[in-house]
Amino acid sequence: MSWDPAQYELFGAERSRPFHDLVAQIPTSAPARVVDLGCGPGTVTATLADRWPGAHVYGLDSSSEMISAATRLTRPGRLEFGLGDIAQWRPAPESVDVIVSNAALQWVPDHLAALPAWAAALRPGGALAIQVPTIDDTPAAEVFRAVTRAPEWADRLRAAASATGPRSVNPVRPVDEYLDVLFGSGLAVNAWQTTYLHILPGTDPVLKWFSGTGLRPYLDALAGDPAAAARFRADVAQRLRQEYPRRDYGTVLPFPRLFLVASRPA
Repeated sequence: MSWDPAQYELFGAERSRPFHDLVAQIPTSAPARVVDLGCGPGTVTATLADRWPGAHVYGLDSSSEMISAATRLTRPGRLEFGLGDIAQWRPAPESVDVIVSNAALQWVPDHLAALPAWAAALRPGGALAIQVPTIDDTPAAEVFRAVTRAPEWADRLRAAASATGPRSVNPVRPVDEYLDVLFGSGLAVNAWQTTYLHILPGTDPVLKWFSGTGLRPYLDALAGDPAAAARFRADVAQRLRQEYPRRDYGTVLPFPRLFLVASRPA
């Protein structure tokens, strides 16, 4: 799946707020090694180096486009980035102080299976901080399902829909499944859910928001047919306008997210 860092960063302030809310709850005071799994364009990863100036911060992402953007922020010996599949990342036991994964695990097949190894990688006093969007029951998700099942798109987008739909191999799991794994790994867990009310400016901002994330598989599937891609975007935009009407002050996008900060006792 391709990623467009510029499209993703259109709403940089709104997208980064959950990251900062997540990191604010990490109790580790002076980590030596920090890893950001699914670092994207690296903008918020760089704030980890600012928060913990004595740490080596490493951002990992599977998108070459995102890593290309992130490397401009490199600070040798302090902040570095690499290309790789976070699902395959298996650090040595007790080798990391802080692991952050913000809005990334929803793209990782069977991501629960990776959590025990990540928990085991924490040094005493370390923390694993996770944030995932929980949008399956939102109007936007219903729009995507309805459009991709429409006769014009069903056959062409079946593979993309199966990779992102509610019964895919990599959905966000119910909160109790995360808690079972994290507590079962010997960690203490601080968990909460929040619905952000993003007030977005401009025309069709909800379409633009999801064009940087959830619509990527569908847009990739239509990349070879620009006319079809334009029709698809127009269809999605029309339905999103009905669900998220524009007001004088902007368009309100309620966006629910799940947060988990799991700590290893010192």
